[in-house]
Amino acid sequence: MYYSSENSDSEQGDTEARHAQRLDFADLMLDTDSLNAQLQNSIREQRNRLKLVDQRENQFVSASHSNCDKEANLAADQDEDFAVDEVTERLFLNNNLIVALPYEITKFTNLKTLDLSNNNISQMNDFLLQLQNLQSLYLRNNHITDDGLPKDLSVLKKLKEINLSGNQLNRIPEQLLQMTTLRYLYLGNNHITEVQPEIKNIQSLQVLNLGGNRLETVPDELGDLPKLAALVLCDNRLCKLPRAISRLKSLRSLLLHKNNLCCLPVEIVRLGGLTEISIRDNPLVTRFVNHCAREIMYNTPSLLELAARKIKFESIPYGPQDLPQTLHEYMSSAHHCVNPKCKGVYFTSRVEHIKFVDFCGVYRVPLMHYLCSSRCSSQTPVYYRSDDMQDSEGEEEEPKARLRKVLLG
Repeated sequence: MYYSSENSDSEQGDTEARHAQRLDFADLMLDTDSLNAQLQNSIREQRNRLKLVDQRENQFVSASHSNCDKEANLAADQDEDFAVDEVTERLFLNNNLIVALPYEITKFTNLKTLDLSNNNISQMNDFLLQLQNLQSLYLRNNHITDDGLPKDLSVLKKLKEINLSGNQLNRIPEQLLQMTTLRYLYLGNNHITEVQPEIKNIQSLQVLNLGGNRLETVPDELGDLPKLAALVLCDNRLCKLPRAISRLKSLRSLLLHKNNLCCLPVEIVRLGGLTEISIRDNPLVTRFVNHCAREIMYNTPSLLELAARKIKFESIPYGPQDLPQTLHEYMSSAHHCVNPKCKGVYFTSRVEHIKFVDFCGVYRVPLMHYLCSSRCSSQTPVYYRSDDMQDSEGEEEEPKARLRKVLLG
């Protein structure tokens, strides 16, 4: 009834086979009882469809064999309660009025994707545990609480993705922390106040979304997820990040906007693969912008310094005989950035970042570089400097990776 077909008649057979894998009951305003009846009808239609296929395949079979088939079909009709759906792989039940999983769900033995988003579910019953082929489970925007999941989710060995965003969780359910094969875990827009150290158990995790919660800190163990590529911590109450974040060598995207961050751990520059970071709506950015504006407005370089910078930047030759002694000494006091990708020169006027150096264009965080930061000269830790930046002859090379997107507003 709810299977669809899109292709031409010449491809009808293949199309039916493909779309028989998808069953869509979304947006029908079904309650649990109505859904159960719809699933029963679907299984019945699926059996009838398979019977029709069998009849076509056996149309040249002898009459005696046909009689045997009829008897077998009759027996199957009498045993309808035991019928299962071995075809459907994706079941969409989102945007209904469901409060619990119906028993009929257990008859979809090959189900890989189950979408129950935007319903009225507060408790997931153990029928879920019988879906042994399940890979993706979507439970967004329901009413699930800390004790609303089956106790032993680890029996679902093939489950790779769980989306529990928009529920009523106050903590990460313990059973999720035991699912070592999970790759994608979405827990955004709940009421979670802490991340348990056991998060490190999910060694296969690639995406972790904890945005829109009530986190004030995250544990060091968050740095023990070797495959984590995207970490979403936006819209929380974080005041700082652990230094252990620098151990996330696979991290590509880090979303930190709408927190209370006044600084970032300096070790974060070790994340050579990081390509996106969002830090808008943090005191880190606000204070930096205000500080930078004051520097530019009230502490602009003098004409003397600008002229001297031009001479140094363009490597214009001069000698002691060309300048007065005081000017020659002034020219000798120039500071150069240690980063070979930055040709910045300053004498007295510079903009210094707030506990996190911009690294002169290689790591463009948090905002921009006005001239050159004093930290680039005397206070830059050794690990800020990359051996990839120079070859054996001292010539510049492109760094292996650099931030390509810095979101500030």
